[in-house]
Amino acid sequence: MTGNSHSWASVGEIAAEVIACERCALFRTRTLAVPGDGSPSAAVLFIGEGPGQNEDEQGLPFIGRAGKLLDKLLAEVPLRRSDVFITNVVKCRPPGNRDPEPDEVAACMPYLKAQIELIDPRVIVTLGRHSMLRFYPEGKISNDHGRIIPIGSRVLLPLYHPAAILRNPRLNEPMLADIKRIPEAVRESLLLRRPTTPTHVRQDAETHNDTQPLANDVEQRPLF
Repeated sequence: MTGNSHSWASVGEIAAEVIACERCALFRTRTLAVPGDGSPSAAVLFIGEGPGQNEDEQGLPFIGRAGKLLDKLLAEVPLRRSDVFITNVVKCRPPGNRDPEPDEVAACMPYLKAQIELIDPRVIVTLGRHSMLRFYPEGKISNDHGRIIPIGSRVLLPLYHPAAILRNPRLNEPMLADIKRIPEAVRESLLLRRPTTPTHVRQDAETHNDTQPLANDVEQRPLF
């Protein structure tokens, strides 16, 4: 992704525009827009699909039961909310928590693209199937959860949505194992950003753990 066509200078400026946004019909039914929350320079960006009722009422992402579970999972990494940035594909709650319509996603996409550009995270963690498919359309959450997938100069780490864990506690163990892969995902992202070393000074990669290549079964792809 290149260029911020809207010339937002900070995630705060994006948030201010999101709060007043009327780009799609969701503004008519929302209580509060939910721009996102966390560190504006986070190495890890979490992306859900859209706000729920609690988020709509308070204007903050992931603050209901699913959000409390996410906090517990983050503590296992360990990470705090202040260490990461959390947002959604759409910034206003779809009525009845239905899936967002294509025009609603399209209306919000400039905000998400700009957040990614300005935060410049090393790892994008998608929460749930719908969020994952925005970045990895050929994916299947049952197969790809916990998989580290290069996307340009970053890596994607798809996870189950915390709400799915609440509905099906059997997913708790794989979810915990997956979220604990965040440090590994950050390390993999550093390899993607490592400048190419000239051949005449390159050392044998096999003798240095930090220069091991990414898994062969994962291909690099652009983010957008």
